[in-house]
Amino acid sequence: MSRLDVRKTYKLYIGGAFPRSESGRVLPATDADGEVLARVAHGSRKDLRDAVVAARGAQSGWAGRTAYNRGQVLYRIAEMVEDRRGTFVEQLGADGRDEADAEAEVDASIDRIVWYAGWADKFAQVLGNLNPVAGPYFNISAPEASGVVGVVAPGEPPLLGLVSTLLPVLVPGNTAVVVASERWPLTAVTFTEALATADVPGGVVNLLTGQPAELLPFLASHMDVNGLDISGADPGLVTAAQQAAAGNVKRVLADPPDHWATAESPYRIAQFTETKTVWHPKGK
Repeated sequence: MSRLDVRKTYKLYIGGAFPRSESGRVLPATDADGEVLARVAHGSRKDLRDAVVAARGAQSGWAGRTAYNRGQVLYRIAEMVEDRRGTFVEQLGADGRDEADAEAEVDASIDRIVWYAGWADKFAQVLGNLNPVAGPYFNISAPEASGVVGVVAPGEPPLLGLVSTLLPVLVPGNTAVVVASERWPLTAVTFTEALATADVPGGVVNLLTGQPAELLPFLASHMDVNGLDISGADPGLVTAAQQAAAGNVKRVLADPPDHWATAESPYRIAQFTETKTVWHPKGK
């Protein structure tokens, strides 16, 4: 017997749920030949505000978890991406590459998630310090999460670029509002489905599909966003975003690596931490 296909509706990911855009708009997601594969939600300014509210609400709870537990949750993301490996390979193949290249990107993405998960209970020892002081005191510096961080995911490579910008934000306890690649959004939406089954608390990651040119100005100027990683943004958007971010002195990372295959460094984690220094007297 013949049957109708059950077509998938690609939605936003906000607060651990999958809402449609409040605007009702959609954008076509096409393959390398221009054929429409699906239609994704066209995120709006209102959706962006909702995502920031969700990220702020989740931030203290995520940062308050033990570093070891955050590492476990991030490792679980790698397990869920591995479980959807075939889907990711198929979606990455839509950009015209061969299967081997798509498989290599998925494997590199999984490995990168595992790599950053391993830093969750180690970065503080590398970035913190016991400072020498002239007096009977201990002086200790330790990194803490900045808060809510906006991320513009690069268009190439779609999956590896997404995890390379998102994971360093999550490691120290930040929450994220991500603007997905406009050209290749399907892998980003599938990635949120992995997040939803990976024990990541709702609101820790919020992802909008849409147009970065439309969303980034409002993300950069939002007073409740503490930092931006716009390494994946079009160069023409970067200067305006940096100027808008000055309104609440956001820290902005806007320098993409020479190649996303090398975007693996604890110093990407350090970009969105603040150093807290405490003094404590020695002796009795």
